[in-house]
Amino acid sequence: MELTTKFRGSDILELQNFYLASVDDIASVHAKAYVSGLEKAMDQASEKGLILIEGSGPTYATSTTFHESLVAAGAGLALVDSVVAASKNQLDPPTAFALIRPPGHHAIPKGPMGFCVFGNVAIAARHAQRVHGLKRVFIIDFDVHHGNGTNDAFLDDPDIFFLSTHQDGSYPGTGKFDEIGIGAGEGATLNLPLPGGSGDTAMRTVFYEVIVPCAQRFKPDIILVSAGYDGHVLDPLASLQFTTGTYYMLASNIKQLAKDLCGGRCVFFLEGGYNLDSLSYSVADSFRAFLGEPSLAAEFDDPAILYEEPSTRVKQAIQRVKHIHSL
Repeated sequence: MELTTKFRGSDILELQNFYLASVDDIASVHAKAYVSGLEKAMDQASEKGLILIEGSGPTYATSTTFHESLVAAGAGLALVDSVVAASKNQLDPPTAFALIRPPGHHAIPKGPMGFCVFGNVAIAARHAQRVHGLKRVFIIDFDVHHGNGTNDAFLDDPDIFFLSTHQDGSYPGTGKFDEIGIGAGEGATLNLPLPGGSGDTAMRTVFYEVIVPCAQRFKPDIILVSAGYDGHVLDPLASLQFTTGTYYMLASNIKQLAKDLCGGRCVFFLEGGYNLDSLSYSVADSFRAFLGEPSLAAEFDDPAILYEEPSTRVKQAIQRVKHIHSL
């Protein structure tokens, strides 16, 4: 409750009355035929109430889905604009968080996938390049599922580095170690599938041994984050052991990384999270990290439900990706 503009107006700003993403914005990542086809499908959704959108995975739509998806993408663009503007006037600009639905990192260029309609992070990355001249965009995706849509959007682009950590073998089955980009973009995609049971210790090691050196070498102009909270130990769709404290650590460290490397320009985008309690506590603790306040994870996390992490397999995975990418 206290983490709202009502109680923290001097610390937390809420963007309102921003523009919807335009068709041209969406078309910077997605095929125009897909965008127009989805808009036309809204008439059918109005008649039936709920429709299945044909695509590569389960995605459903109601009569408002097209509009809501433009709002979600537009929120990301507005936050990029705000962060860039703030970075010109402040030594420590605020970190932004797009609390949006639908999520986006599974949406592929030609269609929807996995409950995702438009690639919010991917669209924001192109916006940062085209509108603000921020050539080098570093994307971190710590959702439990591989961000295949974002991955595919930038496979051959050397100026957008996509780094995904996700549970090995989880939906949609992509994101293998050897998926490193193609052509000019070879080496600008890093996928690190973690074994089930990986938790806080694993992710801390990943951050310092993989994420930090990658970002330092890439020298980004802005950092965008696909923030999925479905790696939480209480989340029903996977079997990682992240805690609320893990997400606090990630939020705090990524904010600092952006401050060190790109003038503090950083925007988080909400992706997955299917246990409402762990999702809400973890997002709130991310906000506390942004504000430089102590974590309240101990009020929610229960160490008794955690079990030993597969440290040997985690180490092997990290060493493998470090070898592939010469880290």
